[in-house]
Amino acid sequence: MASAAVPVRVLLAYGLPGLPLAVLGLPLFIYLPTFYAETIGIDLATVGLVLLLARLWDAVTDPLIGVLSDRTGGRFGRRRPWVLASLPILCLSIYFLFVPPESAGVVHLLIWSLLLYLGWTMIQLPYAAWGAELSSDYHDRSRVTGAREVFVVIGTLMAASVPLLIGVEDQGDGALGQVLWVLAIGLLVTLPAASLIACLNVADPAMEPHEPLHRQAKAMSKWTAGFHALANNRAFRRLITAYLLNGIANGLPATLFLLYVRHVLAMPDRAGALLFVYFLCAIAGVPFWVWASARLNKHRTWILAMAVTCLVFAWAPFLGPGDFHPFLAICILSGFCLGADLALPPSMQADVVDLDAAVTGTPRTGLYFALWGMATKLALALAVGVSFPLLALAGFSADSAAANDASGVLVLALLYGGLPIAFKLAAMALMAGFPMHR
Repeated sequence: MASAAVPVRVLLAYGLPGLPLAVLGLPLFIYLPTFYAETIGIDLATVGLVLLLARLWDAVTDPLIGVLSDRTGGRFGRRRPWVLASLPILCLSIYFLFVPPESAGVVHLLIWSLLLYLGWTMIQLPYAAWGAELSSDYHDRSRVTGAREVFVVIGTLMAASVPLLIGVEDQGDGALGQVLWVLAIGLLVTLPAASLIACLNVADPAMEPHEPLHRQAKAMSKWTAGFHALANNRAFRRLITAYLLNGIANGLPATLFLLYVRHVLAMPDRAGALLFVYFLCAIAGVPFWVWASARLNKHRTWILAMAVTCLVFAWAPFLGPGDFHPFLAICILSGFCLGADLALPPSMQADVVDLDAAVTGTPRTGLYFALWGMATKLALALAVGVSFPLLALAGFSADSAAANDASGVLVLALLYGGLPIAFKLAAMALMAGFPMHR
């Protein structure tokens, strides 16, 4: 029997922390590396190495916190204690990392980056698992993930708009310090407030162990049965592989967006407006794709969205200087389809967890979402690891448009609009045989 639909009030309260978490994510990837290199004066390669080490730290903390949050119990729930426990670590780390003292150097960056990523994992993984446990209904789960991702996109838009709002659009001459100070103060207020609102208004359902479905699981130890179920969960293997491939497909144009707008379209001043339109259309797309998934099943709806994106991106390599309106159309349509990427795969992940729980008798939502988070980070790393070496091999220079010949610009255009299609087609092929539906 399907569970009752999650009330809109609860959806809004659950989704709200996604907004400050998205605001936190943007400066970590865009503002901080440049700030510590230009303003603090740390060598750029050293900054990159320190931040890479901090990301590798996630490979330890993600599965550990995923398992520990699954085992947390008590009257207050399993996920809420982790959300609240993360706040002191996050708030201290945000302040010292975004507003460093004059004596800050490599050690300061490393220590506070490690602590920040620890706090982020402590809140992000239980928060995602919490959403998967709010409903046991196949379609209602898409409403839950859709509500969260709408707040995430709104938070991304807000963070990207800060330089313009405070009048430091050029981001030079100490302007990044001002941007990070504003973001730090905003996060110190909104992150605890949003987390407290969620904890007070959203139930944290107890997930009691039950009798394993398979006789083989009954004869195994808990750990052996768990690993056996994980390795043999065909739906999970298909979903996480397709998610990784699609993540690379999305990460390539995200990584190359500014280079594409500057060197292919020759319109660097339009980049901010195009990004804003892209994310705005993603917000508009989420409710449509959630609605469509209730009629077509989630995996078929996701395949449809990826197919439309492929058709749209196929035109990107053929654009050239001044093609603003054709590229605007690409941003609108691909942004709209991004809504499906945001809402549907995490909802299907919650369905996959049900299968694991049925086999093992033990819900392990946190562990599954830890693996999900690692796939997300791997996809972004591979997008950079694939595109930048290929650009360098083609002799492309990011510093000077005049230094690039037609072949270098063509490689950039193909990496931006062509290669993502190949990854999305592979993801679509995997999802065509996805064994789970309502």
